[in-house]
Amino acid sequence: MNATLAGIGALLLWAFLALLSKLAAGLPPLQLTAMSFFVAALTGLGVVAARGELGALRQGPLAWAHGVGGLFGYHALYFAALAYAPAVEANLLNYLWPLLIVLLSAPILGLRLGPRRLAGVVLGFAGCALLLGGGARFPAEAWFGFLCAIGCAFVWALYSVTARRLDRVPTGAVAGFCGGAAVLAALAHLVFEPSVMPDARQALAALLLGLGPVGAAFFLWDLGMKRGDPRLLGTLAYGVPVASTLLLIAAGAGAFTWNVALALALVAGGGWLAATAR
Repeated sequence: MNATLAGIGALLLWAFLALLSKLAAGLPPLQLTAMSFFVAALTGLGVVAARGELGALRQGPLAWAHGVGGLFGYHALYFAALAYAPAVEANLLNYLWPLLIVLLSAPILGLRLGPRRLAGVVLGFAGCALLLGGGARFPAEAWFGFLCAIGCAFVWALYSVTARRLDRVPTGAVAGFCGGAAVLAALAHLVFEPSVMPDARQALAALLLGLGPVGAAFFLWDLGMKRGDPRLLGTLAYGVPVASTLLLIAAGAGAFTWNVALALALVAGGGWLAATAR
């Protein structure tokens, strides 16, 4: 149960991603990713070193490919999706990952789903679609961006579910994976984007992202996926876009409308069904 709570902590931190990204507006996305991951790596390595657990970084090629590939692969595909497809549609397809986590838990991990869990995740996706998919169109010319969006959903779902197969890899190793992702993001930034010198606001946003949604969240998520209930966490993940929207509204960047209220009710209902399933 404590591990599942850790996974819920990661979801709560991810709810701040949109708000902090808005604070960092003006920075190229790959540069912001590299900066945030560097903060996450340095902070994580500091904690691991203070606990005398630097040996956690000595992992085999499979663990490194899984960790760095999952963290960087998801973000690279997500940014490509936003570049080549309309943002609303790309974000909606990206949020297939909670549904995929629940569905993949059965064939990969042998966990039983049951009608209540399936109903819960369907309600969650319905709430997400209502919130993010208003007026969504899927023009044929944006097919590459849509493929990238579906790809990033599959990458994150597979990364999350298969983490349980690597449960002997300590969570402290995520610090090294963040460092690897930071290096890859920095190289991709130098190839594909112009560099921007961040001002104080943007630097603060990158720091907070690296400490929270692009930092501590990955450590908590790793623990939740390896020791907690991925079926429940996958369903509750649909609360992330709702909570993110509510934070933006609280910050004055939106209005509380009927579709936000209905999406909140659907996601809450789906989470309740999943949480009370045997």
